[in-house]
Amino acid sequence: MGSMERPEQHPDHVEQIQAAWRRERPDLDVSPLAVIGRLHRLAARLTAELTLVYQRYGLGEGEFDVLAALRRAGAPYERAPGELAAHTMVTTGAMTKRIDRLERAGLVARRPAEDDRRGRVVALTDAGLRLIDEAFTAHLRNEHRLLGHLSPEEAAALQHLLTAWQSRLDGSTDTGRNA
Repeated sequence: MGSMERPEQHPDHVEQIQAAWRRERPDLDVSPLAVIGRLHRLAARLTAELTLVYQRYGLGEGEFDVLAALRRAGAPYERAPGELAAHTMVTTGAMTKRIDRLERAGLVARRPAEDDRRGRVVALTDAGLRLIDEAFTAHLRNEHRLLGHLSPEEAAALQHLLTAWQSRLDGSTDTGRNA
């Protein structure tokens, strides 16, 4: 048996859904469910596994993302709120709420921007820097654990496929509005 084949077992959840749709709508090709359905279920499972680590550090997924974006900025570990929103792909309103929570916890501080008196920046505090360094180390251990269910070759192939697919989707002008 090749490493990509499934051992003989009962149909998984996605296969059961496909079978039901084939029965109810034999006129439709439901084969995309095999990939999209599994990716959707896998994404939910991975999110649950990742957030367990964040919770150990008193963080939600959003707070972890903000602290990580600040840490990736390099010393002095600060960004403008709009820049943080862009780096974490949330609205500025959602970012404000995240920053408020982190500020109350003493993990970030707001201060005026040095180059723009009207602007503000958000910076990691010493406590925030220590926490994100510890949390990120645990996060990477967790990601290695999760990827450990694949061989190195499988992980590399999956990375290649997902990168190609993402690139093609990002370059596509078809947004699915006609569906």
